[in-house]
Amino acid sequence: MAIYRIAIGSPREASNPAAIRAAFAEFFSMIIFVFAGQGSGMAYSKLTNNGGATPEGLIVASLSHAFALFVAVSVGANISGGHVNPAVTFGAFIGGNITFLRSILYWIAQLLGSVVACILLNSCTGGMETSAFSLSSGVSVWNALVFEIVMTFGLVYTVYATAIDPKKGNVGVVAPLAIGCIVGANILVGGVFDGASMNPAVSFGPAVVSRTWTHHWVYWVGPFIGSAAAAILYDNIFIADDAHEPLSNSDF
Repeated sequence: MAIYRIAIGSPREASNPAAIRAAFAEFFSMIIFVFAGQGSGMAYSKLTNNGGATPEGLIVASLSHAFALFVAVSVGANISGGHVNPAVTFGAFIGGNITFLRSILYWIAQLLGSVVACILLNSCTGGMETSAFSLSSGVSVWNALVFEIVMTFGLVYTVYATAIDPKKGNVGVVAPLAIGCIVGANILVGGVFDGASMNPAVSFGPAVVSRTWTHHWVYWVGPFIGSAAAAILYDNIFIADDAHEPLSNSDF
């Protein structure tokens, strides 16, 4: 089973040039993603004079995040694997495709990248608020938790099918596009309920800059549960033990 392939890694990974380059790739990819995704929402708010949520706004959020993630994954794919998401990194770790110590490097880089992107946005926009993720009226924390679990399951399942599976073949070419599309589609579903994060780092940056932590735990627990479920199920059902090939340092 995938759970038995979990690897802790060597402390020397912290100073390994390849691991450091991979962490920097995650850092810059996260800046690209959050700056465009969060920034598009801020731009829409300015255009509408901070008006309420609208169907147009939801579509804008979906498209901007899909396009930005497509680019962010693409530019990091050959260096770090283009995770751009602590939940994706966790899923790769659960499947034995990255060590725990390298995962920590990725998580630090991803969180810092999100915070830096939000600070830049706050500065560039003259102090506009980088709104933290929150639950809509009538949505309970348990509703939001299930949303995050299911949406992140779909995301990480897509990552496994298009980027991690050693049998992916030519499908790997469209992995960044597929990953961006599933995130955009999930935002159309869950955006009006809990913001559709699917990404703890994307939630972390705005929370730090706005100092808003209400229900923040939902945006960590949900994605990590969904990610682990997708990794375990895909690895054990579709990647047989005799076909499992842990990817190189340049991949997941």
